[in-house]
Amino acid sequence: MKPAFQKSPIPETKAFIIKHLNEPFFDPNWHFHPEYQLFVVLEGKGTRFIGDSIRPFKEGDMVFTGPDVPHVWRSDASYFDKSHSLQTQGVVIYFHENFLGDSVLKKEEMEKIFGLFSRAVTGLDIRGETNRQITRMMLELLHLQGVSSLIQLLQILELLADSPDCFPIANTGYINQYKQTETARMSKVYDYVMKNFKHKISLDEVATLASMTPTSFSRYFKTRANKPFSRFVSEVRVGNACKLLHEDNLNIAQICYECGFNTLSNFNKQFKEIMRRNPHTYKEEYLKGVNNDK
Repeated sequence: MKPAFQKSPIPETKAFIIKHLNEPFFDPNWHFHPEYQLFVVLEGKGTRFIGDSIRPFKEGDMVFTGPDVPHVWRSDASYFDKSHSLQTQGVVIYFHENFLGDSVLKKEEMEKIFGLFSRAVTGLDIRGETNRQITRMMLELLHLQGVSSLIQLLQILELLADSPDCFPIANTGYINQYKQTETARMSKVYDYVMKNFKHKISLDEVATLASMTPTSFSRYFKTRANKPFSRFVSEVRVGNACKLLHEDNLNIAQICYECGFNTLSNFNKQFKEIMRRNPHTYKEEYLKGVNNDK
């Protein structure tokens, strides 16, 4: 796997950049960067890792992240299969905090946006009508230039700042403990778990990938990821179970074993601990249209 890199360095001649992504799968490299990032999924599904949060994603998901919040939008395995014709699409905006100059954010008129930036340190999940409005505005922004594009971006940020539809993603107090030099190592770990979560995960093998002893890796991972490695694996498995529960062709027992759990009782226990409800209740709420990711 290629090492992670700074995704979109912003040229000195521009205040921000916006891109329309259209690829077979989203970049699977775990990474972080100094820019703020606003991203909406137009097509595709998979698992998103943001800070210390692991959740499934689908079309329509929108997230705003602050500087140096680790993240990866990992497309489902089927998107990497060349025999499939699956595609992903999204729109992403990158900008620095001082994209309008060093002193503008300190002005009274920018107080709410400054507050928005402060809340973005844990990542923000954008839902509801705000999500729909901003998606339209981001698509419009792709075709705007000059001052009109800056005005549109400010209107997007103002809407986010005033919205009740922005929910924190990572746990309160989460701080990125990683260094840029560690991104390649962690990308290998994430990639291994995503490819092998349906089977037994070998701590020895993961530690070898990270060039560490099992004891050192366990300590290292817990310090950086804000959770034990075993918990991380459970969250990946439960995240995949959530996606399967959205379908109607597998029963809960089948999903349990499909996601790498050895017993139904352990699956129910881990699912309830992570999702705060049992799998049956989660599925019922999803079918009724209740947002049950939190």
